[in-house]
Amino acid sequence: MSSSIDDIGVKVGLEIHQQLATGRKLFCSCAQVVEAADDDDNNKQNTFKFQRRLRATKSELGMHDPAALFEGTKSKTTIEYLANPESSCLVEQDEEPPHTMDCHAKAIVLEIAAMLNSNIFEEIYPMRKTVVDGSNTTGFQRTMLVSQGGHYNVGSKKIGVQSICLEEDAAKILDRAATTVTDNKNIKRYGLERLGVPLVEIATDPFEAPPGQVREIALSLGRLLRSTRKVKRGLGSIRQDINISIRGGGNTVIEVKGVQQLEQLEKVIEYEAKRQHGLLTISQMIRDAGWNYDDDDDHNDHNDAKQTSSNNTNNTNTKKTHTGIDITHHFTGCKSKIIVRAIQNKHRIHALQFKNMAGIFGHSPYKGIRLGKEIAEMVRFFGIGGIFHSDELPDYGITDSDINKIKNTLEIKENTDAFLILAAPQSTIHTVTHHIIQRITDIKDNGIPADTRLALPDGTTKFLRPKPGAARMYPETDIPPIIVTHDEIQKAKNNRPKSWDQSIADMQKKYSINTQLATQLYDSEYLELFEEIVAKERQQQQQQSISPTFVASILCSTITNLERNGLDAKLLTKNEIIKTFEMLGKAKITKESVEIIFEEIMAGNAKTTQEAITNRAIGAISESELKTVINRILKENKHIISKQKDRAIGPLMGMVMKELRGKASGQTINSLLVRGIKEMPSD
Repeated sequence: MSSSIDDIGVKVGLEIHQQLATGRKLFCSCAQVVEAADDDDNNKQNTFKFQRRLRATKSELGMHDPAALFEGTKSKTTIEYLANPESSCLVEQDEEPPHTMDCHAKAIVLEIAAMLNSNIFEEIYPMRKTVVDGSNTTGFQRTMLVSQGGHYNVGSKKIGVQSICLEEDAAKILDRAATTVTDNKNIKRYGLERLGVPLVEIATDPFEAPPGQVREIALSLGRLLRSTRKVKRGLGSIRQDINISIRGGGNTVIEVKGVQQLEQLEKVIEYEAKRQHGLLTISQMIRDAGWNYDDDDDHNDHNDAKQTSSNNTNNTNTKKTHTGIDITHHFTGCKSKIIVRAIQNKHRIHALQFKNMAGIFGHSPYKGIRLGKEIAEMVRFFGIGGIFHSDELPDYGITDSDINKIKNTLEIKENTDAFLILAAPQSTIHTVTHHIIQRITDIKDNGIPADTRLALPDGTTKFLRPKPGAARMYPETDIPPIIVTHDEIQKAKNNRPKSWDQSIADMQKKYSINTQLATQLYDSEYLELFEEIVAKERQQQQQQSISPTFVASILCSTITNLERNGLDAKLLTKNEIIKTFEMLGKAKITKESVEIIFEEIMAGNAKTTQEAITNRAIGAISESELKTVINRILKENKHIISKQKDRAIGPLMGMVMKELRGKASGQTINSLLVRGIKEMPSD
């Protein structure tokens, strides 16, 4: 299939989640701390830990939220929380009621609502949003609808605003130990430094736009938020969720969570549009095949009776249920490493028959879009590595002999029927097979299941859970309604900041930098740091003048280039950046040293500026020492100077910089080389 995005017809809605820079959390006075560079440092800061087990509960109307209920079907997982006393208290531990809401956060979100011409409510009602994946110690997230309606403009396009909410951020999963097994218990770990940090959620109306323009629309909203100078910056401080639907998909809207880089947006939209369109094709194929779960159920009931008789005669261990057939004993001699490992872990091997579905599990309407992949993504939620299906076998160590055993047991019709194989613990195998049947039935009946999915770095998406319903939200009983006065609304309108264009123009004028650099700086996480460094340099009248252009180039270009080379910018702290520029201003290091110092820290070879200087033997040398080195290199390379004359400056400069990089400025070296070449006697 070769349909383009335009042919498919895509609608997109954005949900922007932006942390607010209030310095404290939303419902307690704990500080917003800077998150550690890695999980090892997090564990050092988080000196207190405790455990919880969460489960889904019914709403006030007696209904279960489908997303929470699905989470609850997973095997019992213990959630372990690691806490830093500086950034969490009894409120985060759910041992104490929430405190009074931060009035600063309230003022910021009102200002943002005013900027977007949104209709602010005079009473705000805190609500609880059910979350049982472990990212909230309470099993819910507090959220408040502040306003509805409004818009902002991106060029000539008007983007409508659906709603603006103020809510708490969730805990951060500690990836390196996301799920471990100790004492036969699954343990999932979260750090609480982020839990409770106030954030604004802005949801746009659905709109149609090319994927490239969606990036511009999201960027414009992010710039609008940054223009307040009251939101946090940096990776993790702003997240984009995308709601995506396609023409012909009915009312199904897929929510894709966790887009942290704008560069992902185009790829995610294109992939998800093709995935949804491909599912419509697969849905039609299943209907055309005439597959129906009830047919399979009747067939398995028949097999149950037949197998009971066979068991009495042959004394085998085969056990059949309405959601599959236990074929573990058939695979005791299987060569597949996956199957062997599963049996060693005392898992059961089940097979499911699908009449008239041969070729459908492996059919790929678009590259990477298959029914088999959809099922595999869903079962991984339960901690199962995946599935095998008949369209991809023999492979993975499963031979024709193994397949024939399955076909005989299931009474598979050659080139007509299909089957799935999966391995799982006895305690979960029936739950998983039940959800497989449900998933395929949903695709057959509805085409596109209503999912919440996760954006992956390569631009694809994967299944997270079913999309939540109305039962997810219920009133917060610990916090009274929050009143918004007329004066507060008026103040918010009066405090609306300058536009992005005006802010860029002001930066150019104030710091004498060009448009491109001003834009890079404004969009980066380093704007406030840049202003702090330049302000200090101007106040202290440093021995060596540092231009704003040089500071901006280091922050926006040099650090980015080092990241592209695989180095970690999280290791480079604000304090060490400031110290480096202070040493440069005092002429203790050269401009060329700055990149070397940052490279050493970002590579993990040093933690401080001074340690990086020591490691790389950086330090300004005297003019006499510099002249000695240059004169030596000039004498050693007379033949180059004789042949190339003034053009010899290039290769000679490279030689000197290689020996003295970080110890003398390039400008000084160049000047001395030019003078030395002119004074060099001709042969």
